[in-house]
Amino acid sequence: MADKTAQTIHIEADPRTVMDVIADIGAYPQWVSEYTQAEVMEADEEGYPKVARLVLDAAVLRDTMVLRYDWPEDRTSVRWSLVSSSLLKALDGAYTLTPSGAGTDVTYELAVDLTVPMIGLLKRKAERRLTETALKDLKKRVEG
Repeated sequence: MADKTAQTIHIEADPRTVMDVIADIGAYPQWVSEYTQAEVMEADEEGYPKVARLVLDAAVLRDTMVLRYDWPEDRTSVRWSLVSSSLLKALDGAYTLTPSGAGTDVTYELAVDLTVPMIGLLKRKAERRLTETALKDLKKRVEG
C-alpha cells in the first residue's frame, strides 16, 4: 500500500477475540460510527467474509463500496481492497494483530485514492480520521 496512513492501539483482549470482532463485518453498523450498512456478499468455508458491501457515511466521504478480503491462515491479520465504488479509485486496508502482554496491539493501515482530485494534506487528514475512529470504535467494542 503506497502512501498509506497507519495507526496502532492497544486492546485489552487476546488476538482471537479482537479478530472475531473485526471479522463480523455484518455487525459493523452497530459499532463503527462511519458505516450505516454492511452486508457480507460472499464468505469462505470457515465463514470469514471474502466480499462485503459497506455504506460509508463519514464527514468527508459518503459512498457505497464493495471490498474483497484476504484472511491469512494464522488469522493475525486481514487485508482488503476495493472492488467497486462511485467515489474511490482505490482503497487498500489492513489490520495486523500483535500479542502484547495480556492484550493485543492492533495496527490499522489505510490507503485511499479518490476519483475526484483532493489535496494530499486533506486526503491524509481524512485517512487519519478514519483510522483513528475505527481503532477507537474497535477498542470500545472489544473491551465493552
